[in-house]
Amino acid sequence: MIIAIVFALCAAASNALSSVLQRRAARSVAPGDSFQMSVLLRLVRDTGWLLGIGALIAGFLFQAAALTVGQLALVQPILVTELPFTMAFIWLLLGRRLDREAWTAVGAMTVGLALLLAAADPGHGTRTPHRIEWAIAILVTVGLMAFLVSSSRAVRGPRRAVLLAVASGLGFSFTAALMKEATLAIPGGAVAVLTSWALYAMVAAGLASLVLLQDALRSGTLVAVQPGLNVTDPVASIAYGVGLFGESIRLGGWAVPELLGIGLILYGSIHLARPLRDHDGGADAYD
Repeated sequence: MIIAIVFALCAAASNALSSVLQRRAARSVAPGDSFQMSVLLRLVRDTGWLLGIGALIAGFLFQAAALTVGQLALVQPILVTELPFTMAFIWLLLGRRLDREAWTAVGAMTVGLALLLAAADPGHGTRTPHRIEWAIAILVTVGLMAFLVSSSRAVRGPRRAVLLAVASGLGFSFTAALMKEATLAIPGGAVAVLTSWALYAMVAAGLASLVLLQDALRSGTLVAVQPGLNVTDPVASIAYGVGLFGESIRLGGWAVPELLGIGLILYGSIHLARPLRDHDGGADAYD
């Protein structure tokens, strides 16, 4: 469990570092430019941007390593620390001071995550999902995401951003479930991994989730998007871990501190997204 936690924290830190490095490179190489191939060509010659891509790849590998040795219900909730890590890197690399609100939000997310994991006490999976179980999971997940996306078309502004963020969070959690399935083929060697259906389903799910996230960010501010994303991913991942892999969590009276932990993560996400948006130069930081 300790190894899985360390790998998951490394994945969150790598993703946060990638975000900060790529954001800084994009703003310095082509400030104000819309995305064009010429912009990409300039970015690939920027050392900071390349380091950001390297950090992104490292984050993916750390997450795969964490899921190889740890439970889905343990690893995915830890990845919500990407937001506090992002603020820390903004402070360290960009020299931006964090105000009291930001530190309070970091503390709330940290305490909430610790409370959620301590109360749930995720246990290792007891089985490998059958094909029919995967088929049901895919149908339910795609159905829920389609419902959220179609519902988002009927609204505008923050509500649309929230619905798309929830759909994206659900997609990212299912991507992690597919990643865990793909890691089960590792003992069989490279051929077994490359011929695993889960590997290609994981890539498709990840790309779809990324597209939905970009649509959410275009529809509303980070303040509207981040809370839904940060809460949906760990909660859905716990459900996938229990339903597909037979992982165990404590319920009954333990549900009270678990819900309190989720509430603290939600509170921290809302209040941490505001200064993060502000550091990005968004005039609508508090919209």
